Amino acid sequence: LAAGVHDVVFSSSCSVNGTPAAVPVSEDAPIHPESVYAESKAMVERILHWCGQTTPLRSVALRYFNAAGASFDARIGEDWTYSQNLVPLAMKAVLLKDRRLKVFGNDYDTPDGTCIRDYIHVDDLADAHVRALDYLGSGGDTTVLNIGTGVGSSVLEVLEATARAAGEDVPHDIMDRRPGDPVITYADASLANATLGWRARYGLIEIIDSAYAWHRQQVDRSLPRESQES
Repeated sequence: LAAGVHDVVFSSSCSVNGTPAAVPVSEDAPIHPESVYAESKAMVERILHWCGQTTPLRSVALRYFNAAGASFDARIGEDWTYSQNLVPLAMKAVLLKDRRLKVFGNDYDTPDGTCIRDYIHVDDLADAHVRALDYLGSGGDTTVLNIGTGVGSSVLEVLEATARAAGEDVPHDIMDRRPGDPVITYADASLANATLGWRARYGLIEIIDSAYAWHRQQVDRSLPRESQES
């Protein structure tokens, strides 16, 4: 505020809801963070709410669902070096073949037995941020919005889409369930549509295809020239 900043767009997370009691998850679902990361997001949301009540600061907290994919020109992507996210790990498994992907549980109450998540393309996230700034610039009030497609995809569906992009199966092993993993979560993003005029344009295929193109390019650049020409 001292610097004259009155509009804030905050990158929050659907993890503030913890394991949802029902899907799709709406913005008024109970706040129940189950990790330090989720607690930090919930804490900032609360601070922004009170700032909106007591100061000129106005904010939009965008609750990301599972951000994934890469820019369609293959210039920007997610480095898999330290990532624990499914999409880059699937790319690593299919492109490097030096480590099999671990799938945690295939006995959940879902169509194929694996967990279901709402994957949102990074370009759609960027669009939501621009629209949120425009909303605040037009006098919009403090709010919280879900940013997701409203469509859930299972772990095995992600691997199938990756196999289609790569032309070969993703090497993987089925492991025991991982404690704390919600079975199903996907967004009710109708409020973002009503407030910002925003709607996700891309689905799982575009997410996987763009991620594969970017990771494939990184691998190709790291190979010796002789390997690329052979």
